[in-house]
Amino acid sequence: MEKQEIRTSKAPAPVGPYSQAVSAGGFVFCSGQIALDPATGAMAAGGVEVETRQVMDNLAAVLESADSSLGSVVKTTIYLRDMADFAVVNAVYASYFTGSTTPARVTVEVSALPKNAAVEIACIAAAGS
Repeated sequence: MEKQEIRTSKAPAPVGPYSQAVSAGGFVFCSGQIALDPATGAMAAGGVEVETRQVMDNLAAVLESADSSLGSVVKTTIYLRDMADFAVVNAVYASYFTGSTTPARVTVEVSALPKNAAVEIACIAAAGS
C-alpha cells in the first residue's frame, strides 16, 4: 500500500515527529489539531469556542491540501480538557458538518493537551473527494 505525507503551510506545522496527515488506502488520516494559528504559531485566544473554530479551520486546510474536505470526513475523535465544554464544542463542530451524513465520532475528556489547549480534534476522511 502506498502512503503519502500531506503538508500545508495553511495549517500549523507539527510540534513533534509526526505528519499533519497521511493519505493511504483511499483515506486521509489527519493528526490531531489544536488551536494554533498557522500564521503566528500562537494559540488562538478567546476561549473554547474560538479554539474549536481554529481547530476546524486547521483540519479543513489539511484536508484541502490532500484534495479532500470536511464533507468527506467519516470519523472524528475529539479530546476535551474539560467535558463541561462539550456543548460549546459540539455547537461549533456541528456548524462545520452541515450535510445529511455526519461523521462517526468519539469524544473523550483528557487530563491535558499540548500547549494547554482546551480541545484537539483528529479525523479520517475519504481521499480525493
